[in-house]
Amino acid sequence: MGSCSRNGSRRSGSRSCRRRTGRTAWRCSRRIPVTSTLLVVSSVEELDSVVRCIELGATDYLTKPINPAILAARIDASLAAKRLHDLEQESLERQTALNRTIERQKQELSRFLSPQVAALVSSPEGEQLLSGHRREITVAFCDLRGFTAFAEQADPEEIFGLLAEYHRMMGGAIVEHGGTLEHFAGDGVMIFFNDPVPQEDHVERAVRMAVAMRDRFVELSSLWHHRGYELGFGVGIAVGYATLGRIGFEGRHDYGAIGNVTILASRLSSQAQAGQILLSPRAQMMIEGIVESEDIGELTLKGLTRPVQATNVVALR
Repeated sequence: MGSCSRNGSRRSGSRSCRRRTGRTAWRCSRRIPVTSTLLVVSSVEELDSVVRCIELGATDYLTKPINPAILAARIDASLAAKRLHDLEQESLERQTALNRTIERQKQELSRFLSPQVAALVSSPEGEQLLSGHRREITVAFCDLRGFTAFAEQADPEEIFGLLAEYHRMMGGAIVEHGGTLEHFAGDGVMIFFNDPVPQEDHVERAVRMAVAMRDRFVELSSLWHHRGYELGFGVGIAVGYATLGRIGFEGRHDYGAIGNVTILASRLSSQAQAGQILLSPRAQMMIEGIVESEDIGELTLKGLTRPVQATNVVALR
């Protein structure tokens, strides 16, 4: 708290204000918030003088003679305003720091979760969706042909490097087509569509993603061939209802899908030859007109009681 006297001391009120705010008299058209209170006491009552001092940063302006009660009230009010200003600044700084922390945490989450799940975790409706819900989804399961034989002979460092290249190729296509990555498990990758973000064209997205992966794998396969790796790429795609939400235990959770549709996609993938994208009957029906496909016939799939009619995606139309 500071005070000064205008025309009653060697320092004028306006000069004192200029010193406290670092401003000159001809730069007083815009108020600059101050971090301290300055009360001007003056025998000058002209309006211009009052305005000049307040523009330069004075908290209040009193004219002589001074009433002690009024002076005390003005001082209390000025100090209260200063405290409020300080609290507002502290609150703003804390909120800014909190926002930065939340944004950093979201970025960190997106490194370990799919972007959709990372956004879901930090959204208002996230807790309800994480607790479990039922929805129709399209599941794509991808893995490598010949990976087990390769892993038996290769060094761990070779396997790790190959999977890093493979996952990088897969990850780009998943993000581009809006898929939700369920998990990586070695060469096996499970992706689903239409959750947590609803997608009317979820089957088409899954098929387009699989075709993009197959096309990109050609270049990757050529690179591996020069290193002596002979590996192929296959995909299984199925459509059906699943229960989705948080799966795991305290301290370690995943966002997953549970249902026959995930098993069907996995089994189709295991039957796919190198370069094949096998569709379940429902997936084929929902994507008809968008792809050129060939009938594979009935497949007996492990764990399923009845054969499944499958088709292979030859190309997009």
